[in-house]
Amino acid sequence: MKKNGILNSELAKIAADLGHTDQVCIGDLGLPVPKDVNKIDLALKRGVPSFQEVLDLYLENILVEKIYLANEMKENNIKQLQIILKKLPQNVEVIYVSHEELKKMTKNVKAVVRTGEATPYSNIILQSGVII
Repeated sequence: MKKNGILNSELAKIAADLGHTDQVCIGDLGLPVPKDVNKIDLALKRGVPSFQEVLDLYLENILVEKIYLANEMKENNIKQLQIILKKLPQNVEVIYVSHEELKKMTKNVKAVVRTGEATPYSNIILQSGVII
């Protein structure tokens, strides 16, 4: 039995299979998931697990080179945005797109990880880097 790291078997498998530039989305409980995209549903109840808990674990285990966030987060969820930006290594590129564009981008991710987060625009697409 695995004793640390990502214990959720679906998420651990996605993480192990990621290549350079592959993308994964971590989303709140309301983010729609496109029909043919793998949905890893971690939500237990409103707020559990939080977006930040899932993001922390992901960042501990995956090298990220770029992230995508909704422009709307800047005005509607500044606290969440500030926490995200503090956690990122300095070399991670941050790109802002509209929330509608971010939802369209989820059609091309390896998986959407659904959290129990219930705050507005708590969604992020993380692009994998390469270990040299």
